[in-house]
Amino acid sequence: MDWATRKVLSWRLSNTLDASFCVEALKDAIAKYGKPGIMNTDQGSQYTGTDWITTLTKAEIKISMDGRGRYLDNIFPNGDCSNHLPAMIERLWRSLKQEAVYLHEITNGFQAKRIIDDWIGFYNAERPHTALDKRTPDTAYFNQLEIRNAA
Repeated sequence: MDWATRKVLSWRLSNTLDASFCVEALKDAIAKYGKPGIMNTDQGSQYTGTDWITTLTKAEIKISMDGRGRYLDNIFPNGDCSNHLPAMIERLWRSLKQEAVYLHEITNGFQAKRIIDDWIGFYNAERPHTALDKRTPDTAYFNQLEIRNAA
């Protein structure tokens, strides 16, 4: 998720704690949107393992991890608005579950992927956010790119 615009850049679904699906999502996001300056995660095994750390290090992306069991930690030491990112991620998961996952009797991974993919498409392209002046994450993200490219 892009912290400034709340846009979900890439995602994957897995029924294991293997890091490969996280690394795939990271590589996909970098290929589509460019590399971030910093990547914040919790301390799940997917993010503390060699594959994840090596991928970030090779891409020269700074690594930030929330304190153990502390999803609301401030992720940037300079106090920028980033202290809201973990809460935004938690809100995203809550909304996804309440608005999509819990409304279906999901019987397999293919069905789960379709439901989640549809909801994330809706979230990015159609769901306005008060914090984004009632713009969608897509609108805010691509507007931000236009401003950056014009500068």
